[in-house]
Amino acid sequence: MIKKTLCTLLGTIALTQAGVMHAEEAFPSKPIRLVVGFVPGGGTDVSARIIAQRLSEVIGQQLIVENKPGASGLIAGEMVARAAPDGYTLLLANMQSTVSAPHMLPVSYDPVNGYTAVRYIGSVPNILVVNPTKNDVKSLKQLTDLVKASPGKYTYASSGMGSPQHLSAARFSQITGAQMEHIPYKGSGQAMTDLLGGQVDMNFDTLPGAIGQVRAGKLRPLAVTSTKRAASLPDVPTLAEAGVKGMDVEQWYAVLAPANVPSAVLAKLDQALNTTLKDPGVSSKLAEQGMVVGGGPDTPAEFQAFIKSEYEKYGRITTDLGLKKKPS
Repeated sequence: MIKKTLCTLLGTIALTQAGVMHAEEAFPSKPIRLVVGFVPGGGTDVSARIIAQRLSEVIGQQLIVENKPGASGLIAGEMVARAAPDGYTLLLANMQSTVSAPHMLPVSYDPVNGYTAVRYIGSVPNILVVNPTKNDVKSLKQLTDLVKASPGKYTYASSGMGSPQHLSAARFSQITGAQMEHIPYKGSGQAMTDLLGGQVDMNFDTLPGAIGQVRAGKLRPLAVTSTKRAASLPDVPTLAEAGVKGMDVEQWYAVLAPANVPSAVLAKLDQALNTTLKDPGVSSKLAEQGMVVGGGPDTPAEFQAFIKSEYEKYGRITTDLGLKKKPS
């Protein structure tokens, strides 16, 4: 009787393992969700849709972009971290939602080890823009003098607490002494709408979220936050060139999956993403938005280590800026 029971148990385990192996080999056999933690129209959303279109063709299944905005991207982050680790739920993550916002907002999951790092996509600078119909300043110095003359009067938008927009403005205030009021939104799309409507004065927006309005003449660019000028807007100076040194904030984008995704599934996702990003049609569209594709960790293992180091780095930055974490 014991021998029969043991044989039955071993047979069940073998069938289960075979089923898991078959599922991994057949991956993907249904559509994949690509979750974005911000409203449509911002840099993260734009990047997700450019990538999803080609990735669907490469991997052989539809990529459905799903916007879950709120809490600086942490609502979407938690949703993906708690999803089944089968490769069918992915996060189009960025620096904000992964390594900086968790230092400022309460999280109920491990922001470093709660994910499987799939692939680093690239990075973009922030760009300081103003609405010329509201504030007719033409240089960074003019803006700085204007704000310093009326502390707390002028406002800046951001895509949420701990966002690169927020950190850029906080660092700018720290260096220049120009004090502004922070108005956080659920994403760059909403922030852009209010900036264009004159409800806020400025934004250190990510380049993909602002470049279209800059080219249309609806926003005036004053400086970019990177160490070098953006190739897509070569006439716009860096902050250092415009007179504010000591700032270098860039937003990076990546694809994450829930922790413990099977190695075979991870390999397929990584390979498909790598192929997608090397496609000239995709890389050129991302470059048009101001993104530098690649330039970061090149394997899932390297990327996992990168996330840990970035999390520690932004912990130090938020502490240095005096930005405190909100209570749960």
